[in-house]
This record gives sequence, C-alpha cells and structure tokens, in this order.
Amino acid sequence: MDSKNPVENSLNIESAFNNSSSRRSVSSFESRNSVREVNFGDPGAKPVRYGSRTGDSEGYSMSQKEIKEEDARLVYIDDPGKTNERFEFARNFVRTAKYSVLTFLPRNLFEQFHRVAYIYFLVIAVLNQLPQLAVFGRTASVLPLAFVLLVTAIKDGYEDYRRHRSDRIENDRLASVLVNNQFQQKRWKDIQVGEIIKIQANETIPCDMVLLSTSDPTGVAYVQTTNLDGESNLKSRYAKQETLFKLPEMEKVSGVIRCEKPNRNIYGFQANLEIDGKKLSLGPSNVVLRGCDLKNTGWAIGVAVYAGRETKAMLNNSGAPSKRSRLETRMNVEIIILSVFLISLCTVVSVLAAVWLRRHRDELDYLPFYRRKDFSEEEVENYNYYGWGLEIVFTFLMSVIVFQIMIPISLYISMELVRVGQAYFMIRDSQMYDEASNSRFQCRALNINEDLGQIKYVFSDKTGTLTENKMEFQCASIGGVDYSNFAISEDELGGYSVEVDGNILRPKMKVNVDPELLQLSKSGKNTNKGKQVHDFFLALASCNTIVPLVTDTSDPTVKLIDYQGESPDEQALVYAAATYGFMLIERTSGHIVIDIQGLRQRFNVLGLHEFDSDRKRMSVILGCPDKTVKVFVKGADTTMFNVIDKSLNVSIIRATEGDLHAYSSKGLRTLVVGMRELSPAEFEQWHSSFEAASTALMGRAALLRKVAGNVENNLSILGASGIEDKLQKGVPEAIESLRTAGIKVWVLTGDKQETAISIGYSSKLLTSKMTQIIINSNSKDSCRRILQDAIIMATRLVTASGFTDNAEGTSGAAPTPVALIIDGTSLVYILDSELEEQLFELASKCSVVLCCRVAPLQKAGIVALVKSRTSDMTLAIGDGANDVSMIQMADVGVGISGQEGRQAVMASDFAMGQFRFLVPLLFVHGHWNYQRMGYMIIYNFYRNAVFVLVLFWYVLFTCFTLTTAINEWSSVLYSIIYSALPTIVVGILDKDLSRRTLLKDPQLYGAGQRQECYNSKLFWLTMMDTLWQSIVIFFVPLFAYWESTIDASSIGDLWTIAVVILVNLHLAMDVIDWTWITHSAIWGSIFATWICVIVIDAVPSLVGYWAIFEIAKTWLFWLCLLGIIVAALLPRFVVKFIYQYYSPSDVQIAREIEKFGNPRGLGAVQLEMNPILDHPRR
Repeated sequence: MDSKNPVENSLNIESAFNNSSSRRSVSSFESRNSVREVNFGDPGAKPVRYGSRTGDSEGYSMSQKEIKEEDARLVYIDDPGKTNERFEFARNFVRTAKYSVLTFLPRNLFEQFHRVAYIYFLVIAVLNQLPQLAVFGRTASVLPLAFVLLVTAIKDGYEDYRRHRSDRIENDRLASVLVNNQFQQKRWKDIQVGEIIKIQANETIPCDMVLLSTSDPTGVAYVQTTNLDGESNLKSRYAKQETLFKLPEMEKVSGVIRCEKPNRNIYGFQANLEIDGKKLSLGPSNVVLRGCDLKNTGWAIGVAVYAGRETKAMLNNSGAPSKRSRLETRMNVEIIILSVFLISLCTVVSVLAAVWLRRHRDELDYLPFYRRKDFSEEEVENYNYYGWGLEIVFTFLMSVIVFQIMIPISLYISMELVRVGQAYFMIRDSQMYDEASNSRFQCRALNINEDLGQIKYVFSDKTGTLTENKMEFQCASIGGVDYSNFAISEDELGGYSVEVDGNILRPKMKVNVDPELLQLSKSGKNTNKGKQVHDFFLALASCNTIVPLVTDTSDPTVKLIDYQGESPDEQALVYAAATYGFMLIERTSGHIVIDIQGLRQRFNVLGLHEFDSDRKRMSVILGCPDKTVKVFVKGADTTMFNVIDKSLNVSIIRATEGDLHAYSSKGLRTLVVGMRELSPAEFEQWHSSFEAASTALMGRAALLRKVAGNVENNLSILGASGIEDKLQKGVPEAIESLRTAGIKVWVLTGDKQETAISIGYSSKLLTSKMTQIIINSNSKDSCRRILQDAIIMATRLVTASGFTDNAEGTSGAAPTPVALIIDGTSLVYILDSELEEQLFELASKCSVVLCCRVAPLQKAGIVALVKSRTSDMTLAIGDGANDVSMIQMADVGVGISGQEGRQAVMASDFAMGQFRFLVPLLFVHGHWNYQRMGYMIIYNFYRNAVFVLVLFWYVLFTCFTLTTAINEWSSVLYSIIYSALPTIVVGILDKDLSRRTLLKDPQLYGAGQRQECYNSKLFWLTMMDTLWQSIVIFFVPLFAYWESTIDASSIGDLWTIAVVILVNLHLAMDVIDWTWITHSAIWGSIFATWICVIVIDAVPSLVGYWAIFEIAKTWLFWLCLLGIIVAALLPRFVVKFIYQYYSPSDVQIAREIEKFGNPRGLGAVQLEMNPILDHPRR
C-alpha cells in the first residue's frame, strides 16, 4: 500500500474520512536518470480535481457521507428498553452458518442445481422413471446424480456444522453487563443495544461500543485489532472527559447517543452524545469494535451501539469474491458441442427407427424381438404401442437416456477434488513459506487454481508489495541544509536514553545518525540553525498518532519504548526524533510528554487534524510550555508547498525542493514539515470553528476539512525527511523472471514519480536500455495530444529497433524497449473516456508501465482497461486496503500478508508473505495446475464419449430398440468406479516438468499463455481419436463372434472390460511422473472393474447371470482384448511419436533435456523457445 491513512485514533479530536475529490498538483521535477527519456508534461500545471476514480472503496460509502437526521440511530444509555422501543435493533446473536436443520436439504439442493448439468441429469433420471422410457432400472438411473449430490451435500454439511459450532462458542461467551446497578455475567448473544458493558484487560470486545470510562485517569484505552483487520499494532481509543469519572455502579448514567446507521467502514464513525445538557461529538477514536482485544488497560466501560449482525466486524464478514476459472468457462463451449453431438446421435437413432418402423409396419405384430401383439390372454391386445409418431418421440427420449453420459457428470466433482488436492500441495510448499511473518501460502479460492498458469499481465502495488514496508529514517533537509551523512559511531551504538523514576528508557529501534545533525540537536535553540533543528524534531515527535508503550528487558533497570502506530512512516519518524533527543514518552487524550535532551516537557494537544486522502497532510495544534500555541504540519510535498508562505525563506524552499528531488531519485519516501505560531485571536477563531465542526452531525467531514484548511496555511518551512523502504528479498530477480516469461508487469503506486522510477531501476523493472515515455498532463485536450505523440514515437522506436512486444521474453537482445510512466492526474482525464483506447494502444507497445500517484479506484480502472480490451489473464497483487479494488477487479487477486493488516488478504483469491513467491506460484504450481486440469477435462470428454459411441454402434445393429448389451450397473459404475479415480490422481500428482526446470526456464510458462493444454484443435483431435477407438472396440468383437451363438450380455462384458482397459492405458500413455499412487489408481481401476463385472454377473437376479465366466473361458476373448488394445492405441502412438519428434513443443524439448541431457546431440546449443503471442483484442 502506498498512501498511508492512519486510523482516526486522535486525542479527543475527531476527523472523519471523506469521499470527495482529491486535489493534486503536478511536480515540477522530472527524472533524468535514464539513458533515453521522452517527457510529455505541462510544467506549472494548476491543481486539478479528481474525477470518478478517486474516491475510496464504495464499501465504505456510508461512513464517508454525512449523516442525515432521518438516518440517525438513537441509543439511550443504560436503557435498552427505550432504545429498542421504536425499532427492534439486532441482538448480539451472530450466525455465520448458511443452513438450519429444516433449510439444509432444500437450500443445498437449490444451490447445487445452479449447475445446468445437474438439471440435465435430473431430467434424465425423471424420464427413466416413466414406463414408456425405462431403459435402465429406476434405481440405477438415479444413482450417479444422487452420488454426486450426496458427496457435495456431505461436504457442505460438514463445513456448515463447523460454522454452527463456532457460532455456538462465540454466542455463549460471557461479558459483564450492568443489570440493576451492578455488573453481572451475561452471554454475548443476550446483549442488547443500549446496555452498559465492562471489559477487563485482555478480554475481547463483544459488540461495537462507545467508550464511557477506562481505568486510565486520562480516559485512554489500548485495543488490538488483529481479529478485525490483521494489524497487530495497538490503537488508542478515548473516553470523553465528561463521562470519564462517571461510574455506573455508583450513579445512574443517562444520556442519548445519536449515531449513523450500521455500515462496513471500520475506520469511520460519526455520532453525538447528549449528556448533562451538553452535546459532545463522537468519532472513530471513541468507539471500540467487536472482535478487538483490550490491551495494556485495566478495564473499560462502554455502551453498546451496534450488536450482532449489525457490528462492523460482521458486516465485513463477506469472504472473498466468487470467480470462475477461464478454463471452466471455455469448457462450457465444448459441453455445448457435446450436447449438440448428443442430440445428433439421438436424432439419427430416432430417424432410422422411424424408417425401420415404416418399412416393417406390416410385420410388427409377429416380428421376433419386437412382437406388438400379446397372445398370452384369450383376448389378443397390443403391447404398449402408441403409434408411429409417438414411438419416434419415445425413441429419441430413450436415446437421450442411454447416451446421457456424453455429458460427464463426474467431471464437476472430479474438478473439485483435484483443486482441493492442488491447493493442499500449494499450501504445503515450503518454498512459499515466509519465516519472517510465520505465514504459509493461503488458497482462498479453490475454483481458479488453473488460471495461475495463464497469466499475461501482473499489476503490482509498490509499498509493502515490492518493498518491505519497514521504514528507516535515512536523511533530512532542515533549513535548506542536507544532512545525509548517516553512520553510527562507536559511542552512539547505545542510542539516546533518558532516566525516568530510576529506570533507563531507550527507543526499541536504533536509527543511524548524522554526527553534525546530532550535535546541532544537542545545542539547543540559541542559534538559528539550532532552533530550526529543534522545531523540526519537535514536529516529528508530536505530529502523529503514535502510542508509546514501555516494555521490559532482561535488565530490570532498562526499559524499551515501543512506538505503536498504524503507519510505518510515522513510526520511523518518531524513532528518529527519539534518537536525536526528542523522545515521546507519554500520550493521553489531552496532552503529550516529550523528553527533549533530558528535560521532560508537557504539551497540551489542543487539536489534531488527521491525514486524509484529500489534503494529504496532517496537523497538530500544541499548547507549548512557553504559553504559545503552534501548529505543526507534515505531508506530501505536492500539497505542502501549496500552503507554505513562499515569501519567507525563498532560498530555503528552493534548497529543500532540490533535496527532495535528490531523495526521490534515490527511491526514498519524502515528507515536508512546516509550522507557524498562532496568535490568540487566530487560536480562538480556529477553536470555535473546530468545536462547531466536531459537534455537527451533518456535514462534519466537510466542515473539519475546511477548518483544517484555514489553519494549515502561511506555514514556515522547517524541512523535509527521507525514509527508505527497502525492496523485499528476491524482487529484482522475480520481476526479471516474470518479464522473461512474457508476463507484462505494471506497477501502480501512490508514490512520487521520482521515487517510483528509482524503485523501478532497483527492482529491474526499468533498465538503462529503455526509452522512457513520461506523461504528466493537466487537461483532457493535452492528454489527447500527448497520447497521440507518444503512440507515434513508440511505434517509431519499436519499428526502428525491430522490437515487438509479442516477442517479449523470447530474446533479451531487444535494443530499445519502451517504458511508459504516467501519473494519476493524467489518468483522471483518460479513464472512463474515449482516451482509454489510445492509452491501451500505447501501453501495448511498451515493455513496462509505471503509474505514479494513483488513487485506489484508479488502480481498479487500469485493470479494467486491460481486461475489457484483451482476452489475456490478469493478476493483481497488493498488501493494503487501497489495493482491494484492484485485487477484486483482476482475474486473479493475490494478497501480501504484510505490515498493513489483512484487508488485501481478505479480499484476495490467494495470499502469501513475499512478492518473490509469485514466481514459484505461477511458474511451478500455475503451470502444473493448468497442464493437469486441461488434460483432465479433455480426458473426461474422451472416456465418456468412447463409451457412448460403443452404445451407439450397438443400437444400429439392434433395430434401434435402445436395448443395451452392457449391464445397466456397469453403465452406472463406469463414471464412478471404473475410470474416475485415475484421472483424479493424475490431476493432482502428475508433473510434466520438474520444479527446477520450470524455474530455470521461465519461457516454459508460455505454454499456458498459448493454451497448449486445452484448445479447440486438441479437442477435435481427441474426438477423432475417440471415434476411431470406439469403432475398434465395437467391431473387433462383433466380427470375431459374428457367427457364434454368444449372447448380448457376454459380448457386453467384453466391451465393458475393453473400454475400461483402453481408457486407462490411454491415460497411462500420457502420465509423465509415475508414483506408487498413480500405479495403484490406474491398475487398481482395471482390477476393480474385473471384480465388479464378476460380482454383477454372479447375482442370479440380474440380467447376464454367469456371462463373464462363460466368455472368459475362450481364447478368442483374450485375443479380442489384445487386438482391441493394439489396434485402438497404435494410431495415437504413431501420431504422438511423429509430432513429438518432428514438431516438439517447448515443454517436450525441456522434458527430453531433463531426462536425457542435451537433446539429439545438440551439444551446448541453446534452444530458442516458441514466441509468446498476444491474444487477439476483444
């Protein structure tokens, strides 16, 4: 995540998030650190207002907007009866389970029958129950569908049972609730809105509560929100001073809270509290949410405002979005083709039956095997004969029943089982385990595993995704002087420390220091430079929302101060201030204590304006010990220079701008710091406006922004800071491998352009050989002109160099690849307009695209831009809340379990600890999953079609009566026992190439991008092979036994065994990585088929009693089996040999190298991989 928005945990000062447009000015600096650079920009551009893609996530929209009076919820403190009198608010009972005992069966069946194939098989089973259409036994016809439904229902039922058990444990937890002026234990599910609750240290908050009082005399309470958003840092929440000393056990607490309706925004809360005739404002810093843990606080008392399903935790409990696999979507096309083929077969049978009936209409009464007349009674009657027309209709419907397995019902459950197995091995992969965060790979969406093998575009966040998001203070520019000679001398290794109550306090984290700056920080405010340094570090220590916590060490006299905060940037700045002698040691709701060079000073916090995405800065108003009031402001340079008084210290401003440019070019994150002293009149004006804005229920956010804007102006610049966010381990190598594989990597960041470019070089995203096209614009017309010029230039460069992006990754010798660098301001005018087409045309000619200063929804807009114009697969990877929209927009979303909580992880399809794990995820597991799943789908079509065609040939030789030689139970068991297990095992375990080969040669990933394992050509070739094999299976025994007296059941057993042996040998020919499990599944299935046929034929009540025992006695039976296998598989073997020898794919060549070393005596010659071609645009 790139833009850090600290959560509102301010000191009695509330600031609401907003969803308005953002203002941004274009930087006057352009990077010059590339060999060739083409800069399209508008210097001196005016600030512009963002368009539709600049707001925060729509999921947070309720809290972002202002509350209307009719939308307010009234909560009467300690009066749940009156609170729930007008509207029955939700109780604290939660339910995450989907089913109840009564609803399980109907609802589960309803959900399962969303699959059209299931409806198809249900219709088939119903038709078979009709006497006129009964081909199979009624039980046998229902068994396949019932089996699939039962397995899925058991799985869903077990999952829901676990949810019920978890819900019961959660609802039965106990909390202390005020009843009759004393706190009593009450189950969570019985808590009501309006009740007063007491939470002890380390207990979990049972519902969303407004704090009334805490054990701390200043009203502060510390909570850990790990269960809510995954962030482990403590957050401070505050009780209002007016309620702080009210103890509900001793005195009646009465009042009314007017708050917004329940919504999903865990970072926003707007309300008013009316108590003792006063109207107080309530904000996010005054509310604690369900699921948080109370830490470092003895107790806290609050009133429930949201309970049960209306709590923010439950409203956010929606899980990952549902996505469909591209392979499964494509599979539906082939299923439609097979359905048409099935209808064609049924039509042929019914038409031929009609011709046969018409030709033999005079013989039907006495014709053997059809005799229409029933002579068993004295009165001769017709059997169930409905006339020529209806007989044709019935024949068609009976054909559908007989040939039903042309649509493979077992394929769906096989795919689910295979995906579960694949997910297991991905999760257990030790090479994707992150020791630093102790996190394993997570597979949160089982239905898109194979999509990982077809990715063409990767959209990545920068901060926390490519970088560690562990900030280190590196340099500072104070008063126009650059202090970047940072080193730790021997005498400074111990760091700064202070003595408090006989204990030594030291910062937990050590920071490198600049000797000159360290000396100046100790010199006091006597000199001009000393005063500037003093004010600069005072600003860093005070202008933040950091919570200082004291932790013990092995030495009882030494304590460490651990600065807890939600922004790593703020932590780095406060640690830096402490290292230079400005140590923040205490924070309460109304003041902070800073030890300045051994002297403890208390500063009253008169107001705090939180950072927001519009202002891009934050400010604090301090009452200083010398009775002055000062406002300290820090923020992004693009907004800070707009509020700095440029008539003061012009030389310092210019020098600071130069230092900022230098820091950004090194890849450092920069902040500008300023301040000014407020006169009594200015302070009074601000204070009255701030109070009015804070207590406003309507328009509060806008009013607070206006108040902040009025006080954050005419600032005197203090300096700027440079913070390093180091690249994660393995990022440069990972990006290089991705690009070699033909994957286009786009980086979307909120950082400055210079910072992003510098990180681009260090991560090997940008190279010195690239020509950079930089687009910075401030109007739509300008964007149109610039894009047209850029397209012409990119086309000329690509044509002149012979470089085409289609060959990306196939050769590293492209002399002038092009990199596009564009800022968020330009994207405002491009996205959602006719200029999108030009941007995509330009981007498609570039090897690299780097988007700077982009808002969260702009990231999603860029992903949508690519998805709507190409059929290529997209993957988005990020670590923070501002990456959620991008992750959900992409075909595959990957969340990084980083420093910024779990918002991205919770919205993702897959989650992991490091960016570099993307390489084994795509190149190894993605390649394997795609190859396995593609083959499994094709194979399932083949094994079912060959069985159906054997039945079809038999119908043609039995007067189209739809009788079957194959036992009905064998027909049912064919897709369940005879041939289902081997394909599942191969789909989970088979590996066409080793991990080492796939990682060594990234170009092999192109097999998935080219759809080599599943395409129309492969489908039709397989169907042709299927046709040939079915002809061999049917006609070899037919001709062999033509003049014999063998019955239909005996030859049916021969066909059954021949089909099962053939399809398993067909599978065995394609298995690459044999294991004992694979051997057991394939040969075990053949053995199981023999056993089942023997058992079925040994049941006297079934048709074909003892048939297998009679036919297996003869040598002709075994000769037919051998002949079928040889004749059916020989063409496939020959074609496979010719294709692999004369026109091998990259994978086949790599497999040969892997097995035999250098292929075919080529020595050290390097084989050129096939080009990875772009898919046609939509």
